[in-house]
Amino acid sequence: MPDHDRPLQLVWFKRDLRTVDHWPLFEALQQGPVLPLYIVEPEFWRQPDASARQWAFCAEALADLRQRLEQLGQPLVVRVGDAISVLERARQRLGIAALWSHEETGHALSYARDRRVAAWAREHGIPWREIPQFGVIRGLRRRQGWAQHWETRMRAELAPEPQSLLRLDGLAPGAIPTSADLQLRSDPCPHRQIGGRREGQQTLDTFLRRRVNRYAGGISSPLTAFEVCSRLSPYLTWGCLSLREVVQASAPIQGRGGSQFRSRLHWHCHFIQKLESEPAIEFQDFHPFMRGIRPSHPERLQAWAEGRTGLPFVDACMRALIAHGWLNFRMRAMLMSVASYHLWLPWRESGLHLARLFVDYEPGIHWSQCQMQSGSTSINTIRIYNPIKQGLDHDPHGVFIRRWCPELAAVPDVVLHEPWRGNPDHPRPIVDPMVAAREARDRIWEIRRASGFDQLADAIQERHGSRRAGLRPLGKRRSRRTLEGAGAQQLTLDLGAEI
Repeated sequence: MPDHDRPLQLVWFKRDLRTVDHWPLFEALQQGPVLPLYIVEPEFWRQPDASARQWAFCAEALADLRQRLEQLGQPLVVRVGDAISVLERARQRLGIAALWSHEETGHALSYARDRRVAAWAREHGIPWREIPQFGVIRGLRRRQGWAQHWETRMRAELAPEPQSLLRLDGLAPGAIPTSADLQLRSDPCPHRQIGGRREGQQTLDTFLRRRVNRYAGGISSPLTAFEVCSRLSPYLTWGCLSLREVVQASAPIQGRGGSQFRSRLHWHCHFIQKLESEPAIEFQDFHPFMRGIRPSHPERLQAWAEGRTGLPFVDACMRALIAHGWLNFRMRAMLMSVASYHLWLPWRESGLHLARLFVDYEPGIHWSQCQMQSGSTSINTIRIYNPIKQGLDHDPHGVFIRRWCPELAAVPDVVLHEPWRGNPDHPRPIVDPMVAAREARDRIWEIRRASGFDQLADAIQERHGSRRAGLRPLGKRRSRRTLEGAGAQQLTLDLGAEI
């Protein structure tokens, strides 16, 4: 039993696995000795959006955090179980004066869990102090003034790292479980980034010192994106770095690379805000008219998920993602667009597959983007990618395709992006990309022309639309020409997860 004069403060680490700019940890220490706790919740890791590659990164980040906290005096305590049971055992054994954590905008299960924890805390008279770590606003009804609020939070002072923690004697740290312990399906990811703050700091350092200068011109092609993108997204997702410290560290960087990178940090919170304001978008379309329009097609889904569509650039991108757990934003969007339009698959089904593959899976960004790239938001430009053109633009000599689709190594450049045209015996793709795109566009526009569609879209725009994004004025009908634009087969604006 720990011996302390002041009441014990429990700091609940979630997706904030760091000691720097951790206001709950800093504030709790002003009140008394701290129990730093991480709860491994098996139910979370049984969800269809969870994977072994995500847990492997998280486990590395936990080990790194435990080592740093131990250097400060008290190692991270890890317990396995549901949150209420773990917290109740801590209350009964140790006596908790207050519970501290960051606010979290996660999937539906985390939201339900947090409501149960809030009820438990109230029942036992334990104050739960949740502190924001992003620019996301709870209880937001309209987006007016949101950008300024974000700027204010990002300019705020960073919480200093504690100088020391009081050791809590007689409290076993507990083992960090393995993927096998959690019964996670084998998920080889040979080129996955390594978790932990030290790795995150090194990645941030190399980006700001060297790679940012090539950022603006290199983020679109998978040939260059793996090197010139910041690659910070998993460290932000798991909280090894705080968004605020990254924003402030990048502030002195001049030029297009620095400004474009900072704009993507802004969009990070913009998309998470959508899920915070409307949790149902994880499961159902923003616009009611879009619900249920795409039937399940298991064979197509499996071919797409395994990189076997017969579209070389699409398959290469999927196979690279499987091996790395990361892909640049333009290619993520293309994969989702092909699944939603050419293959006409439900965005929830394809979205779950991508969620499992992304080590940097952030539910708020991910599900907003899945709906955006499938045309389900009703307020964004319809972007039906031409996967052949994307390949020609971003891998004109087939270097990336040949790396990830070695079966095409001998195909000449001139037909590499459409090998069935150079050899009548070569298998054709599972759909004709031009025919499928035209059929999808016609289906979407039939829905968008329906009576009442625009009125519902106006309400969605008022609640979720960015005040910076140049969306059409409320009440002005969307024309097919306006929403498809000159680049209907080519994404013209990179938003979201390209960090």
